[in-house]
Amino acid sequence: MPTARWNGAIIAQSDDTVVVEGNQYFPADSVDPALLEDSATHTICPWKGTASYKTLVVNGERNPDAVWYYPDPKSAAAEIKGRFAFWKGVTVG
Repeated sequence: MPTARWNGAIIAQSDDTVVVEGNQYFPADSVDPALLEDSATHTICPWKGTASYKTLVVNGERNPDAVWYYPDPKSAAAEIKGRFAFWKGVTVG
């Protein structure tokens, strides 16, 4: 089962991931919300739309903007709506 881990904690785990551009997008309900903190960061992808970010907080350590998601993706990326992906040292496997 695909699992996202960082700093010794399981961030997300699900058999229902969607892979886009090599990144696994986990359903929102598979991500531990207690480990997420809101971020003001946004980026724009020409075909997916505007991404929003969250900061991971695990065992007192912060990993700024290590989680991204598309709250309102363009139609070409509709399959990732309500899903989260990870980077910045988060291992997914």
